[in-house]
Amino acid sequence: MALPVGQGDASDKPYFFLSYAHTPRNDPSDPDPDLWVAKLYNDLCAHILQMTTLPAGVRAGFMDRGMNVGEGWPESLAEALAHCRVFVPLYSPRYFRSQQCGKEWYAFSQRAVYHRSLHDRQISGIVPALWVPVAANDMPGPAEGLQFNHADFGEDYAAEGFYGLIKLSYLKHEYERAVYRLAQRIVQVVEDTKIAKGRHLDYHHVPSAFGPPGASRPLRVTVLACCDTEELPAGRSPTCYGPSPRDWNPYRPQSSRPLADHAADLARNLDYRVSVGVFEEELDRLLDPTPTAPGLLLLDRWALESAERREMLSRFGSEHRPWVSVLVPWNRADPESNGHEENLRRLADDALDPSRTDGTGGRFVRNNIPSLEVFSDDVPRAVGRAAKHYAAHAPAFPPRGPHSSRPRLRGPSAGTYGSDRSSPHGLHDDRGTTEPDKPEGQDDREP
Repeated sequence: MALPVGQGDASDKPYFFLSYAHTPRNDPSDPDPDLWVAKLYNDLCAHILQMTTLPAGVRAGFMDRGMNVGEGWPESLAEALAHCRVFVPLYSPRYFRSQQCGKEWYAFSQRAVYHRSLHDRQISGIVPALWVPVAANDMPGPAEGLQFNHADFGEDYAAEGFYGLIKLSYLKHEYERAVYRLAQRIVQVVEDTKIAKGRHLDYHHVPSAFGPPGASRPLRVTVLACCDTEELPAGRSPTCYGPSPRDWNPYRPQSSRPLADHAADLARNLDYRVSVGVFEEELDRLLDPTPTAPGLLLLDRWALESAERREMLSRFGSEHRPWVSVLVPWNRADPESNGHEENLRRLADDALDPSRTDGTGGRFVRNNIPSLEVFSDDVPRAVGRAAKHYAAHAPAFPPRGPHSSRPRLRGPSAGTYGSDRSSPHGLHDDRGTTEPDKPEGQDDREP
């Protein structure tokens, strides 16, 4: 759940949000393990106050100190993520394993995606910092894709991170230099980006930007829409269209960027490797009963005025393909949509077969998405549903190499010197059930 997006920036809000992985205490009596992170935060705030015209009483940044691992977001944290002008993730091996940090990253990064859709200008607003160096292949896609050279803050900083500079006394001067350079970078990014404030997001509905370790997961976005190079349906102007169906955006003039590109950016912030295609060109792949990736289908119901497209969508909808989620925008602020919704909804329902929706274990279909904000909230849910079904239906490939016997757990009398055949317990399989002893020489795979 989210509040409406605001416009412009807010001069009385934090310059930066420091996102870090809380370190657990080994013992309640131990000192605060994040004490040195707090030092870094306070030093950054002090420098930024000197570099800017922030009024008295306004903190330069936001750092959460009071929340324990697993707790939901307090109102102050949600507000800071919605209003901060720069997001500073503090990299460490623990950071990219933290669901909390992944949610904070996504909550901020979706503001930049929304900004790009409105203004067709790519911005980031993310200034990463090293707490402990992390290998590039240990970073998820959203972090690995950031163009940032940590060596600009000094070779010792790039090699040791802020934690090393703080703890190694002979690097004190390098710490001071790196903190100062980071403060300068934060102020510069604020001046360059001017990112609009966002919405207060509910922790329980925000996805994490960090996928499982390893390469980014594939996702295919497919568009079924009209284009302005063909004869459009009666009563439909070319305002929302371009030369290709990929250019379709039903939320114009609020946003000028193709809707498929907006969906792809949101999915990339969920650590997916995204490709975008046109339904007519992708139909054979979509009809393949063996999935190769989860997918999103963006459906322009005006396109179903074409009998040929209706027939193709019916072929797709006639089978159980839950690894492709369907999103159906319908901008009621568009005056051309008035009076056509009922007929076009019926055409879509006939083609997609509502009995196969997610309520019965089938595909996820989200109809009548009224605005770009709601669409942005729906994409992560649709991707998550598609990925879940893909994992359940994708073919499994056994490892290469010779077949080995199924491992079995022997009874307590089977020790280092071999199995005691006199044991009354016999052999135990991996479910904990008892098997009778097999005749000597019989293969474990034989009944």
